[in-house]
Amino acid sequence: MTAAATTDLRLERIEAIVFRAPADPPVQTSFGIMRDRPALLLRAIADDGAEGWGEVWCNFPTVGAEHRARMALTYLPPLACGPQWTSPQHCFETLSARLAVLAIQCGEPGPLAQIVAGLDIALWDLLGRRHGLPVWKLLAPDLTAPAPVPLYASGLNPTAPGKLAAAKRAEGYRAFKLKVGFGADRDEANLTAMREVIGPAAPLMVDANQAWDLDEAIAAGRRMVRHDLGWLEEPVRADTPLADWARLAREQPLPLAGGENLAGLDAFDAHIGAEGLSILQPDLGKWGGFSGCLAVGRHTLAQGKRFCPHWLGAGIGLTASFHLKAAVGGPGYVEVDANPNPLRDLLAMPVFSLEEGAVHLGTKPGLGVQPDLGAAQAFRIAL
Repeated sequence: MTAAATTDLRLERIEAIVFRAPADPPVQTSFGIMRDRPALLLRAIADDGAEGWGEVWCNFPTVGAEHRARMALTYLPPLACGPQWTSPQHCFETLSARLAVLAIQCGEPGPLAQIVAGLDIALWDLLGRRHGLPVWKLLAPDLTAPAPVPLYASGLNPTAPGKLAAAKRAEGYRAFKLKVGFGADRDEANLTAMREVIGPAAPLMVDANQAWDLDEAIAAGRRMVRHDLGWLEEPVRADTPLADWARLAREQPLPLAGGENLAGLDAFDAHIGAEGLSILQPDLGKWGGFSGCLAVGRHTLAQGKRFCPHWLGAGIGLTASFHLKAAVGGPGYVEVDANPNPLRDLLAMPVFSLEEGAVHLGTKPGLGVQPDLGAAQAFRIAL
C-alpha cells in the first residue's frame, strides 16, 4: 500500500441511499427473475470533509436494498464513526470481527458482510480523493499505469439473446456470457444463435446460476463443449463440497468458474488451492470490498488461475471492479451487465468508454466517478 492508504482516517458520518429502477426487460436466471434494478450507495464523510462512495450488493431478495440500508444505518455508524483508522483494511477487519457474533445471532452473515464491503469501497474512494490518487494506484503502488481492463457483456437472457449480443457487439464488446439452465434444447438453440451472431472466435462463456445437480452439470458440460466455451459458471450450488467440484472438473471438459457466492478469504483460498474452479469471481460488494478481494486476486494469480471480478449492479460497484482488476492484473475480464440499467450510468459519472472490448482507467482521484443524485432522483427510495 502507498503511504496514503495508511493515513489516519476518522469518519464523521455514513449515509445510505437506495434507488430502484424498472428492469426492462426483466433479468432472467435459472432461479428467478429480477423485475427491477436496485442499488444501495454508501457515502462516507471524514472529519476533514473528504468523502467517498461505495456500493452494497442488494439484488435479492426483492426488498434487499432497503433492508441492507437500514442495517447499514443501524450498525455501521456506531462502530465506524469516531475511532481513528490507520487504513481501510484496519476498519474492514475490525468491523468484520465486531459484527461476527451478531451475524450468527441474527442469521444474516451475508447482509452484514455486504454493508461492511460497501463501506470499505467508500473508504478507498475517500482516501484516493483526499490524496489525489486513483484507487488502482493505492492498491498497487508499484503500478505506473494499468493495462486496459477487458470486459464481457453479461446477463444475456434466454429470450432472443442473439439480438442483445449483436447490440453489445456494435457497442464495442468482444466477449459475451449467456444464461443457461433453461432446458437442454433451449440452451442449445441459444448457444447456436449466439455463435451465429458473434462468430466462431469471440470468447463466449455460460452461467447456469447453480441450476443443476452434479450429474446434470457433467452432462451439460459435455453437451455444450462443441460451442467452444471459455467457462461454465456456477453449474452446481456454490456450497457443493470441494471433492464434487474436483469430480466435475475431471468429468466434463469446460473450465469451471465461480466465487460470487463465496465469503471469506478462507473459503476462497480453499477453492484457489483445490482442483475444481479455475476462474475465481469474487463480488466486492457482496464480500470483502477492496480490502478482502485484493488478497483473493493475488492468491488466485499465484496459483496460476484467472481472476474475473463479478458485478451485476449499479455504477459505483462496477467502477470499483475495474480498479480491482487493474490493480490485480493478469488474464481475465470484468463482468458488465448487458441489460439496460439507468443506475449503472447515473450513479457513476462520467460513463466509462469502451474501446475494442476494454476500458482504460485514468488518474482521476479515487474511483474517478461521481453519482448524479439529481438525475437519479426519480429512482430514489425513501427509507
